[in-house]
This record gives sequence, C-alpha cells and structure tokens, in this order.
Amino acid sequence: MNKRHALLAAALATVCAAGLGTAHAADSDKEKCFGVAKAGQNDCASTTGAHSCAGQAKKDNDPKEFKLVAKGTCTSMGGALAMPK
Repeated sequence: MNKRHALLAAALATVCAAGLGTAHAADSDKEKCFGVAKAGQNDCASTTGAHSCAGQAKKDNDPKEFKLVAKGTCTSMGGALAMPK
C-alpha cells in the first residue's frame, strides 16, 4: 500500500467511525419490535438463525423478526417487545 492509499484508508475509517457514533446515539431512542417488519425490511439477523442479515425477512409481520421503532410505539403498532415463545 502506498502513502496515498494509507491516507485514504485513514480518512475513510474516520468518517465511518463518526457515522457509527451518530447511529448509536439515535438507536438509544429505539426498541426492538417483533411482528411488525414487512418482508425484506427487518432490521437485523433472525433471532431463530433463519438468516444472518437485515432485509432478509421472508414474510410480512413474522413474529420472529423485528424492526427498530421509536420507544413506546411498538405495542400501538400491533407488535411485541419480545419474541413469542
């Protein structure tokens, strides 16, 4: 890696780290809401291990998939704060 590549990598790392800090602060105002995600719009890996990434839910309102929503709004949307057993 030459000096130019090293500088570019350092700049990108700084930008990414700054973005992650902002995203984390915004997430503190959110909570996991199970059963409200539309197909392909879940926010993280399946809690059952069916897939390992966001956006891979196969059906609407699957009670095993979650979406991050504003705190205090989950149950009014018809969701649950915990995955049903």
